[in-house]
Amino acid sequence: MSHANAPLNPDALARATAHAMYEADACSRSLGMELLEVRPGYARLRMPVRPDFLNGHQICHGGLIFTLADSTFAFACNSYNASTVAAGCSIEYLRPVQGDDVLTAEAVEQTLVGRQGIYDIRVTNQAGETVAMFRGKSARIKGTVIPE
Repeated sequence: MSHANAPLNPDALARATAHAMYEADACSRSLGMELLEVRPGYARLRMPVRPDFLNGHQICHGGLIFTLADSTFAFACNSYNASTVAAGCSIEYLRPVQGDDVLTAEAVEQTLVGRQGIYDIRVTNQAGETVAMFRGKSARIKGTVIPE
């Protein structure tokens, strides 16, 4: 039997933190991002590419691919319920994304030492082809995402 004030296990804490962040994240929700999975140091999100995401070349605007990867990064690095922000990030675009594609971004923690972490995010299309690779460096700040 669980005690009402008992601390959550790491997976439950990661899910609770992600749920609170997602509810507060108007940007990710408005772009149609769906939170598929989160656990400590890991997150996976999906986003369908809408017609209004296309640039002048009629392929997905790189900034929207970046935004999906960045949001996935945020869910992964905040999964310990310690408020964490991006200190820097970069992306490599590997193949064009079409208007009817569905993208999935998967963030995996590479290292977490003290207040700094490094996360790699792979963005794939519905065929499983890697369309972009994103690396983010995180920095913990004061506070928590949800009350402890």
